Amino acid sequence: MKQRTPLASQNSGQMVDTTSADYLELGEVSSPKLEKYQKVSIIPLVFLIFYEVSGGPFGVEDSVQAAGPLLALLGFLIVPFVWSVPEALITAELGTMFPENGGYVIWVSSALGPFWGFQQGWMKWLSGVIDNALYPVLFLDYMKSAIPALEGGFPRTIAVLVLTVSLTFLNYRGLTIVGQVAILLGVFSLLPFIFMGIVAIPKLEPSRWFVVDFGNMDWGLYLNTLFWNLNYWDSISTLAGEVENPSKTLPKALLYAVILVVFGYFFPLLVGTGAIPLDRGKWTDGYFSDIAKMLGGVWLRSWVQAASALSNMGMFVAEMSSDSFQLQGMAERGMLPEFFGTRSRYGTPIIGILFSASGVLLLSCLSFQEIVAAENFLYCFGMVMEFIAFVKLRMKYPAASRPYKIPISTTGSILMCIPPTLLIFVVLAFASYKIMAISILAVMIGLVLHPCLHYLEKKRWVRFSMNTDLPDVHYQ
Repeated sequence: MKQRTPLASQNSGQMVDTTSADYLELGEVSSPKLEKYQKVSIIPLVFLIFYEVSGGPFGVEDSVQAAGPLLALLGFLIVPFVWSVPEALITAELGTMFPENGGYVIWVSSALGPFWGFQQGWMKWLSGVIDNALYPVLFLDYMKSAIPALEGGFPRTIAVLVLTVSLTFLNYRGLTIVGQVAILLGVFSLLPFIFMGIVAIPKLEPSRWFVVDFGNMDWGLYLNTLFWNLNYWDSISTLAGEVENPSKTLPKALLYAVILVVFGYFFPLLVGTGAIPLDRGKWTDGYFSDIAKMLGGVWLRSWVQAASALSNMGMFVAEMSSDSFQLQGMAERGMLPEFFGTRSRYGTPIIGILFSASGVLLLSCLSFQEIVAAENFLYCFGMVMEFIAFVKLRMKYPAASRPYKIPISTTGSILMCIPPTLLIFVVLAFASYKIMAISILAVMIGLVLHPCLHYLEKKRWVRFSMNTDLPDVHYQ
């Protein structure tokens, strides 16, 4: 690494016209220093995406409580085309255009400049840490029926701490280990719902799927549930530098993951709403375990409960990998102090892992509803900038190397971004004033943090540098 130019003078948004100039084949370049670390192949990558986005149907029960069976089923069929597919396609295009850790931070920096790239990194990292604060809490919520002492107080606090430290150590040991664990947990988490579908066949009544009551709707809960369970497709982009042959592997993995996630939501909802008489009040977190008992007995309920608890572990390690490698990627581009780029002997970003784990512990005291709403609000801001960056890069640099390119024109790119952008504004409109205030405060912290880091660099109190092994994102 070498000393870089100050933040004020660095401008990755300044690119010359590529229509009459040579440019780097970004999708074909890899860092020689990273070759010694084992890369992630397609199957582990699919399950890492699965856990960053979904983890299984645990948490979708609220959609039935909020809107009834018909709208819950339609929501998990239609919203993926409005939101998940466009986000996954953009991730495939830009992730192969910039195949390095940092992901969406590099996209926004290249399109809008380093200041907005830093804001993107701050908001998405914070929303990821907020999201990750859910999983130790949810894990203990599933375990407290077997161990009542975990319901609250000092034993629960210690349990959150032990669980967070244990899973953080797993992240420290290496991304390939995390990927293998994700495969095992994913198969274990989805299999009980296959069995549930088989035993439910004699009890299915298709008429139950068409129940809807527009006079008894909780639109805020419904939209937040859909949005929370169908976002974070772009998170895998912050691991692009760790992927084996990302120009081919990343688009395929995203395609397979979309299919897996939608099936993992729709099939259990189809079984649960079709085989059991409707009682919307019971459709809350954990209700699938009750359905499993009614359909298959205690053994199936135990399997679903275990799968749900372990699924939270899978989501934790996948999300922490994404968050920590994002910080490492930002450091290697000179957006964060150099020490954030430090790797352990296993190739993992040790400082990023520690920072992400500390944020999880600090936020784990919040309630489930507050965490989801705050996370969604910040995530929405970040996604708006991603859509702008995607369109701007298409318009200004059409000749840039894109190993995978969405087969639509620039006008089509703009049109593709309109429906998910409208969904973002709808989700924001349903946020409470408390969540709006907290989220806006978080955004303001990011606006102040960037000049503060620039001041530290100017005073030489902290070292910033750029990794010269990374491909140049400036078209020449």
